Amino acid sequence: MEEDHRQLLRRARLRLVKELQVEPLWELLLHQEIFTPDMIEEIQKAGTRRDQARQLVIDLQTRGKRAFPAFIWCLQETGQNDLAALLSAGGDQPQLQPADLKPVEIHPHSELRDPRITTSGNLPLPVQELNERRQILSHDITATRGSVEENTRRTSETVYVLRTDPCGYCLIINNVNFSSSSGLSSRAGSDVDCEKLENRFRSLRFEVLTRRDLKAQEIVAELQGLATRDHSSLDCCLVVLLSHGCQASHIQFPGGIYGTDGRSIAVEKMVSYFNGTHCPSLRGKPKLFFIQACGGEKKDRGFEVDSDPSAVESDASPFQVPARDTDQTDAVASLPTPSDILVSYSTFPGFVSWRNKRTGSWYVETLDHVLEQYAHSEDLLNMLLRVANAVSAKGEYKQMPGCFNFLRKRFFFMAK
Repeated sequence: MEEDHRQLLRRARLRLVKELQVEPLWELLLHQEIFTPDMIEEIQKAGTRRDQARQLVIDLQTRGKRAFPAFIWCLQETGQNDLAALLSAGGDQPQLQPADLKPVEIHPHSELRDPRITTSGNLPLPVQELNERRQILSHDITATRGSVEENTRRTSETVYVLRTDPCGYCLIINNVNFSSSSGLSSRAGSDVDCEKLENRFRSLRFEVLTRRDLKAQEIVAELQGLATRDHSSLDCCLVVLLSHGCQASHIQFPGGIYGTDGRSIAVEKMVSYFNGTHCPSLRGKPKLFFIQACGGEKKDRGFEVDSDPSAVESDASPFQVPARDTDQTDAVASLPTPSDILVSYSTFPGFVSWRNKRTGSWYVETLDHVLEQYAHSEDLLNMLLRVANAVSAKGEYKQMPGCFNFLRKRFFFMAK
């Protein structure tokens, strides 16, 4: 929603809370897709009519650009013209006119009329059309969507519902400079990736936390610190890892990430910090991981394209078999079956992930672009398919992103 529309709602909040009749709005709000059924049910749980009206005004400010004019339309359709005029007066919406104006002549062949409406001529046309539109709308909603309560149950079973603003934390760990003893090169271009993702996830209603150049144990500490926070008032959690990577022993999630000291941490171990045992306040809520790092050192040569090979680097590091005295095996073996977790990798396990020194990594650049274009309308898995398709067509060498998906429902971001 535009900021000026939010300001209008805030200025009108007292009167809206006092006068807004919420009961006739529910089906229209659902029909206009301003709220999901689950969101409507949560608003209804707020308590009295005034409490529900207050919560509706608050939640409305988190919806998309069309929510404000659609809400005004809903007010008009339910006869709450004074409130509709109050909101229209301060914005770009046209002033609403009373419903009993003089009849408007409509020619028989006009395409502006709904073909399902038959004019009887007994009422002034604006009043008559308003009543007939309500009857048609009511019939359509009843026939195709069912009751709000029934649809709430059906939708909440298939879609994660995000209501809070911010919707959750987004931790970005950006490792650029590595110790000389690690044998790992600096990751030129990673700051470009980091800045893109900071801006993108802020726009998607996350509270972004950024950490730079962390040793392996510091990465563990940051992840454990995030996992032990109270997420009960939030709806999801997101972690981005930008570093060198390697293969690692695993059962569910492959790969490992290097700290700036050259020590690696298994992705599986990092994900396990957020399971239901270690992070109870995120039980049943989506936990998303985006990893820009290599899964190995194999290179997949594709068809020749115009490129500047000298500007592209790999985040690869040779595969190392874990020593027997490490705790990786114990950490992996104790990991319960994951749920509500998705791990998106920049490359297929075993292969390198390419990064441009000037423009950042192929994966992050494409992910940012896809989120910009489609986050308002498509679910996460569909967007990740777009990312995979676009990245697979890049460069002298090929790269194939992929994901390990243990989500139980579809995930939609809270786009503006």
